[in-house]
Amino acid sequence: MPRRQLGRILGELREKAGLTAKRAAEELERSSTTLWRVEQGRVSSRGVEVKAMCDLYGASRELTEALVGLAKETKAKGWWHAYGDVIPDGFDLYIGLEEAASRVDWYEPELIPGVLQTEEYARAIIREGQGGPSEDLQEIERRVQLRLKRRVLLTRVTTPPTLNVLVNEAAVRRAVGGHTVMAGQLLYLAEVSKLPNITVRVVPFSVGIHQGVMTGQFQILRFPLTGSGKETEPPTVYSDGYTGDLYLDRPSEVGRYDKAFQDISNKALATDASRRQILEMAEHHEQA
Repeated sequence: MPRRQLGRILGELREKAGLTAKRAAEELERSSTTLWRVEQGRVSSRGVEVKAMCDLYGASRELTEALVGLAKETKAKGWWHAYGDVIPDGFDLYIGLEEAASRVDWYEPELIPGVLQTEEYARAIIREGQGGPSEDLQEIERRVQLRLKRRVLLTRVTTPPTLNVLVNEAAVRRAVGGHTVMAGQLLYLAEVSKLPNITVRVVPFSVGIHQGVMTGQFQILRFPLTGSGKETEPPTVYSDGYTGDLYLDRPSEVGRYDKAFQDISNKALATDASRRQILEMAEHHEQA
């Protein structure tokens, strides 16, 4: 989160100074790619580098000192950095945002969301995604453990995030890992959906087409408010693509996904009806 905040402020200062990213990079004797990564919150920054940017952009002495101090916080590492060898490129940014979020609206058309997966279900997905049985078993297990550790945020003592999940009916019907694994996953999903901060609803095939058919999988992350009621961070849309991740935080972009989520939500089953269907499908998988 400090990297994201620092990058956003530096980007705003650069634009206010009337400098393109290319020109600023030339003046700072850095590559355009490096500057982009700083402004996107992808990398940590040294205080001396931040001061050079602030001097170039004409920032006040007070703001420069504050940003140099913030730069020190960008070097702090979360628990997930211990799994850096198995985290896909760029996904560490998402995990940091997920940890900081106060609310996540999540639509999944094909699978159960990662933070709600059982160990066996997660292992089946990761094994398939990593190339099948021939993949390095040790790497698969570390990725499974990383996914399981992400679940802790849902039951943490200090303000766990609100999680609003909409899953397409396909996600509860598809026997990922086999019927036994799928039955266990659905029983777990039905149980965890009883937590006060978690809502899970199923979008049935019978409703026909909806906005989720066009959007595909996405999450909308929102962050805590300050004492004055302002957002600490702008809402962010995240989508996990096959060849890369997508992050969107322009109000117009977030607004479109908000409307899409509302459309999907309007067509989903109610909470109790969704839990009944999940349990019915668990029984179906148990008997298959």
